[in-house]
Amino acid sequence: MHEIVVNLHMHTRYSDGSGTHKDIAKAALKTGVDVVIVTDHNVLVQGMEGYYKEKNKRVLMLIGEEIHDQDRDPQKNHLLAFGAGRELATFADDPQLLINQVRDSGGLAFLAHPDDPAAPIFNETDISWEDWSVQNYTGIELWNALSELKTVIPTKLHAAFLAYFPAFIAHGPIPATLVKWDELLSDGQRVAAIGGSDAHALHLSMGPLSRIIFPYGFHFQTVNTHLFLTGPLTGDSNPDRKLVYEAMGNGRAFIGYDLPASTKGFRFTAQGRDKTVIMGEEIPAKGGVTLQAKLPFPAELRLIKDGQLLQKWDMQTACTHITTEPGVYRIEAHKSYLGRKRGWVYSNPIYVR
Repeated sequence: MHEIVVNLHMHTRYSDGSGTHKDIAKAALKTGVDVVIVTDHNVLVQGMEGYYKEKNKRVLMLIGEEIHDQDRDPQKNHLLAFGAGRELATFADDPQLLINQVRDSGGLAFLAHPDDPAAPIFNETDISWEDWSVQNYTGIELWNALSELKTVIPTKLHAAFLAYFPAFIAHGPIPATLVKWDELLSDGQRVAAIGGSDAHALHLSMGPLSRIIFPYGFHFQTVNTHLFLTGPLTGDSNPDRKLVYEAMGNGRAFIGYDLPASTKGFRFTAQGRDKTVIMGEEIPAKGGVTLQAKLPFPAELRLIKDGQLLQKWDMQTACTHITTEPGVYRIEAHKSYLGRKRGWVYSNPIYVR
């Protein structure tokens, strides 16, 4: 398997972002991510997909869409559509029909920012996902960097501080989103998790203060989705696009908060009697299963089974757990940064059946 770093869910001037696709590509080349996926609101921008290059560097830009019913008040139930290849915003008023159309078009459907609270100081309403009766979606956006920001700005003073010191923002996915994901997994659903930046690079002012909230390049250093591809990126956008979406759709991924330290190199595997699998895959419990996790740097490791903490290791780079119990197993890693423990790695699960 080949690990790549993907930053996804961002906006340009085609919707409510401040930058262009070239601005995003330039920031991505500078920060070293392998793939960026732009998802403007209710518009599938054509002609921007492909590789962007600078000297010996390259980044693959893919174009998806964030779709929601603009006539709904408040505008909840946002869906990230990847790889569908056609405009689907006309189906936004019916979330289940929209999901069906994405899947029928060969695309991936991820529920965007399932918990996105109000931010009264900026007159922002709650735009969480509400329709949990939907089925057959690919997964959820477990960690949305902009949604998390709303949870840590109770006053304009907090907002001003974080505008200048954004490294203090991230703590981890919103707890209610983690709980909901574990519930879905425990109910037997296969729900892949991704992390999104929700980058807009907005120019905001408060009195004499003016800042970009937050530059694309900053987002690309923070919440990323690390994918495991069946082959290396080739530099040809068409086959590489298929590799990326195949890995994402199968949940062969983890979410890494790469600002405290790079999460590249994290692994979570399960070895059984007849095979070895990674995140997003299934393995039989019969005969026993050895679960192993490895980190690039020491951190607190947590093994979660069916939403419950099973075992914890302090300041380790590796852990092992042997089980014969069926269940949904995932790993969290937490690391101290700027005076407090923060979420660092959130793996997709291994399904022991």
